Amino acid sequence: MTDTEVKAPKIEFPQTDYPVKVICDTGVGNKDRIIEIVKKYATINDERVDERQSSNGKYTTIQLHIVATDQDQLYNINSYLRATGFVHMVL
Repeated sequence: MTDTEVKAPKIEFPQTDYPVKVICDTGVGNKDRIIEIVKKYATINDERVDERQSSNGKYTTIQLHIVATDQDQLYNINSYLRATGFVHMVL
C-alpha cells in the first residue's frame, strides 16, 4: 500500500449506537419495510429513528441507530436494503 491510498476506518465491534442512513424513494410503507428488514439483522433504538424528505419530496432519508455486531451484519443490512429496488444508498 502506498502513502496515497486511503484505508477504510476500522470499526470495533460491538457498537451499541451505530448510525445507519438510508436514502430511498418517497413512498407509502417504505419506512416500515426498511425497519422490518433492519430488524431481521439488528436491534434498533426505536427512540432514534429520524425521517426527512428532500426539498422536492422525491427522496426520503431515514436514519436509524442499531447495535452493530460485526461486518457481515452490516453487509447483510446493506445488501437486503439495496435489493428492495426503492433504496438508493445506505451509509
